[in-house]
Amino acid sequence: MQLLRLAAAVSLALAPFGSAALAQPIVAAQPPLPKIKVTLIVGRDKRRYDAELARTPAQQSAGLMFRRSMARDQGMIFPFATPQPVSFWMENTILPLDIVFIGPDRRILNIAADAKPFSKNFVYSAGPTAAVLELNAGEAARIGLRPGDKVEYTLP
Repeated sequence: MQLLRLAAAVSLALAPFGSAALAQPIVAAQPPLPKIKVTLIVGRDKRRYDAELARTPAQQSAGLMFRRSMARDQGMIFPFATPQPVSFWMENTILPLDIVFIGPDRRILNIAADAKPFSKNFVYSAGPTAAVLELNAGEAARIGLRPGDKVEYTLP
């Protein structure tokens, strides 16, 4: 299982990609990344979000660390080249988040709701994951998002 240290200072022991570039601890928020549109289909409703696209190993390792705020209609998406079980943690993440695990069929596998800031506890996907979407804590419950709901997005 890949251990994606999304919200932690990265060490080679747990760096998901084994890149020497990730050996240095992350000590500041990364600049905003390019955005894509992500649509969550909840029943008959479509909820649209502007999601920063964390594609590279360094971007994925830094994630939303050290960010102090995020608009309700925004998030961050982490696509994976090959679907695989993944885990995230919240060390160095100030914002409480909902971590939404998306399967290869673009349906929600599971949601780690209200992941606690600065926690070193891992949250795990319920199976092979094609992408992860992070939203502000409480957003999944607010819109009624559940496992099995569909996600639409197009990668550039």
